[in-house]
Amino acid sequence: MNVRKLLIVPLFAVAFLSFKPIDKKIIVIDAGHGGQDKGATFEKASEKQIVLDIASKIKEINNSQSNYEVVLTRDDDSYPSLTERTDKINSLNPEMVISLHVNRTPESETSKNGHEIYIKNSDASKNIADKISKKLGNCSISEKNLHILRESKAPAVLVELGFINNTEDRKYITSQKGQKEIAQKFVEFFNEQ
Repeated sequence: MNVRKLLIVPLFAVAFLSFKPIDKKIIVIDAGHGGQDKGATFEKASEKQIVLDIASKIKEINNSQSNYEVVLTRDDDSYPSLTERTDKINSLNPEMVISLHVNRTPESETSKNGHEIYIKNSDASKNIADKISKKLGNCSISEKNLHILRESKAPAVLVELGFINNTEDRKYITSQKGQKEIAQKFVEFFNEQ
């Protein structure tokens, strides 16, 4: 009886110690602008804070999920340069990159509203954009030669979440409810991959 216990304990220890958790695949969320670069503004609302709030909520909601790890290019009011952002992205070798931004037109108030998605010239980026568009509500999708898209080795999209100088968009993207809904839609998209 004692011999059996002596054999079982080491076998259990070897099995337990050899267990390695599965590495999660990475999705990078880039909260645009930051620091001195406020991005688009309207009165006290700034693009840099709106996208940081939404990026942080995406990470927070996603923490309870098991498929992907969300990594932010910034998690505070700092301004990593575009090169620093893409260097970090490329070092992580993520499944995808989503750069969050807020739109603005020259006039003080605009009737333009809704989301826009910019992609690099790749089928993978187009596929991601199509799926995000379905989640957020049909968006215009077009190619654009932007640093974050061009220099990220992973499939990348840049999502304009609404117009800061459109009253309805602004109310939605600055509200806790709107930000949580947007973040939840992104996490749902991740879980469908």
